Order: sequence, then structure tokens, then C-alpha cells
Amino acid sequence: MPVAAAPPAPEAPGWPEPPGLIHPSAIVDAGAQIGPGTRIWHFSHVCAGARIGARVSLGQNVFIGNQVSVGDGCKVQNNVSLYDGVTLEDEVFCGPSVVFTNVHNPRAFIVRKQQYRPTLVQRGASLGANSTIVCGVTIGAYAFIAAGAVVTRDVPAFALMQGVPARHSGWISAWGERLALPLQGQGQALCPHTGERYLLQQGRLQRLPAAAARQAGPVRD
Repeated sequence: MPVAAAPPAPEAPGWPEPPGLIHPSAIVDAGAQIGPGTRIWHFSHVCAGARIGARVSLGQNVFIGNQVSVGDGCKVQNNVSLYDGVTLEDEVFCGPSVVFTNVHNPRAFIVRKQQYRPTLVQRGASLGANSTIVCGVTIGAYAFIAAGAVVTRDVPAFALMQGVPARHSGWISAWGERLALPLQGQGQALCPHTGERYLLQQGRLQRLPAAAARQAGPVRD
């Protein structure tokens, strides 16, 4: 299933800019780009070609490769390695020990550095603890990957994915609330927390702007 472009981000609270920090045990190679307010904790390693945005949190024992881009406001928890070819857009959450790969068919005795498959995690997506993201996929904006799931194919925006291999099991709002919608077909639902309206059409879910939501009329069960 094709993955649509990332929808606009929800309004974030006006938190003050946190001070940046690089723990003395962390290694940040010369040439790495680190945005303001980013905090890099114990025993982490950021390689020279990495690009890290503003207000990012890298937990303990995180590795960031040379050909990696991490957007603003991301949270990468302990024991996560982002290998070459991984891109995280803004405000992505990676739970503890999330696993990324970058070679589809690795062998110890064959060098396949020219065969890296890029992985894109779009804005606001959440990857649960111990989930595995097999290389070459795109995870849509605000998708939610359950803990321990193994993602082997593209994930639509706002999709909830569970299991091994990961299967589409529901829809979730940008706030992180389950939406009462079928997996396929058509329908509308409101986020229980924010009241934002979501429209499902042909297997794709979109969050409606306020004006479009008013035109669509009331949600019917």
C-alpha cells in the first residue's frame, strides 16, 4: 500500500527550549551536526556525517551512523542504533531497544555497503520497545508500531501495527488514541482526546482541517 505524504503536525505546547547537553562519556565525532537543545546521554556515539535536529533526546548507549538524519524533537531511547540509510522526520519516538537494519540479505563474508536500503520514519510516528524495522520501508506519519512488532512492509499514516510480522490492526490519532474505524472502506471518527476529525477513504486515513471537518457535518455511528 502506498504511503501518503506526512500530514501537518498537531499544535505542540509552548515548552521552553531545553538546554543542550552532551554527557562526558558520549562520543560525538567532529563534523556531526547537532541542533540546539539536543541532549546526548551516557555512552552514546554520533558519527561524523550524522545530522541531528533541535530538541532531540538520545538515551544511553545510542548509536547514530554517518548517513543518518534525525529530525527536530525526536526521542531515541536507550540501546537504539540508527544505521546508515535511516531517516527520522520530526517528533519520532523510538522506544528502548528498537532495531533497524540496512541490508536485506547480510552475510559476514560479503561486503554489501553499496546495497543499503533506505528506511524512512515519517513525522510523529512511534516505534514501541523491541520492535524491529526491516530496511527499505516507509512508516507513515503518526503510525504506531506496537512493542515487539516486526515491520517488513510500508505502513500507512495513523496505522496501528502489531505482531510478527506486523499486521495492520487499527487506526490511531495523532494524539495516540484508538479510533473507532474499520481497517478498510470508509468512515469518520473523532479523537477521544482532542475532538479532531479523521476521515477514512480507500484504506487511507487523513486528519481533516477544522474548516473541512465543519463542512463534513456530524459523525454518525
